[in-house]
Amino acid sequence: MFGTTTVRPFLIAVGLCLATLTTAHAQSMISIKGSTVNMRTGPDTKTEIMWELKRGYPLKVLQRKGRWIKVVDFEGDRGWVARSLTGVTPHFVVKSKTANMRKGPGTNHAIVGKAEYGELLRTRTKRGGWAQVVRSDGKRGWISQKLLWGF
Repeated sequence: MFGTTTVRPFLIAVGLCLATLTTAHAQSMISIKGSTVNMRTGPDTKTEIMWELKRGYPLKVLQRKGRWIKVVDFEGDRGWVARSLTGVTPHFVVKSKTANMRKGPGTNHAIVGKAEYGELLRTRTKRGGWAQVVRSDGKRGWISQKLLWGF
C-alpha cells in the first residue's frame, strides 16, 4: 500500500516530531519539593555538593539521566538533583536588585511591598506579563515577570 518514497518522508517527519517533543520536554521547569536538596556536580550522591536548594526553588531541566536531572538555575549555575526530590509547584526567584510588589497586575496599582534579588516566591497566578506571588511571610502581591525567573 505504501511505497518507500511515501514511507521515508513520513518516518523523517515522525522523527522530527519526536525530537521536537524530547527537546520541549527537556526544557521544562521543575521545583524542589524536599525541604533542602543538594545540587551536585554529577548524577550521583558521591559527587561534590555545589549548593543546597530550598523547597520551591525553580530550575530549568537540561537533561534527564535515570534518577537524576541536570538543571540550570536563574544565575546560570548547572548541576544535578535527584528526580525524586523535585516537583512542578510553580515558583519564581527575583532576578532584579529589587522588585515592587503591587496590589494588581500593572504599574497603575499601588505598591504593597518589595522583594529582593534571589528571594523565592510562590506563584499563585499569571496575567498579562505579571505574576501574583506570595512571599515566605505570607505577603501577596503582583510583580512584572520581566523581574522574575521561574514559572
